[in-house]
Amino acid sequence: MSKLETNQVDPATGTTLTLGTSGDTITIPSGVTIANSGTATGFGGTMTPAFSVRQTTNQTGISSDTLTKISFQSEIFDTDNAFASDKFTVPSGKAGRYFFDASTRVRSATVFQLRNAVMYFYKNGSAMGDQYSAHYNSNLMLESRQNYSFVDDASVGDYYEIYAAGTVDSGTANLYQTTFTGFKILE
Repeated sequence: MSKLETNQVDPATGTTLTLGTSGDTITIPSGVTIANSGTATGFGGTMTPAFSVRQTTNQTGISSDTLTKISFQSEIFDTDNAFASDKFTVPSGKAGRYFFDASTRVRSATVFQLRNAVMYFYKNGSAMGDQYSAHYNSNLMLESRQNYSFVDDASVGDYYEIYAAGTVDSGTANLYQTTFTGFKILE
């Protein structure tokens, strides 16, 4: 092995300088800092899988007696086709740490009939977290909004869903205001 010491390396012709050939490994030792004042491409990774879905129609039947799975009719994006049947499933080879966010708007059909509302995140068929709002006596209202975000370590095949319940006379989850988003975090 030989050692080259120089302060600058420029291409002999053109504007591209190539270090090594396919299959080579270029090692940067511990303690070395790489300073970039140009454009860096091909480094890091992508925050995928990633998805964002929303409701496009009101969902009826939200009640206090039974948790209701929230349905989503519109995919804003779904990079790995991993969102189907109103749930996100971690695809093969994509285990890791994920960020999730959901927002629901539960609304009563009659003014001042909503007493409380809750949104649940479910993982693999079990509740793992919730966002609850309660309104007592004179504080009864027409609608309640919940938003919940969390980070979770996910394995291949894990699936995530959103459920809601509320003490209402005839509850609905409302158009454009009920969303579910998630993406894999770069580590």
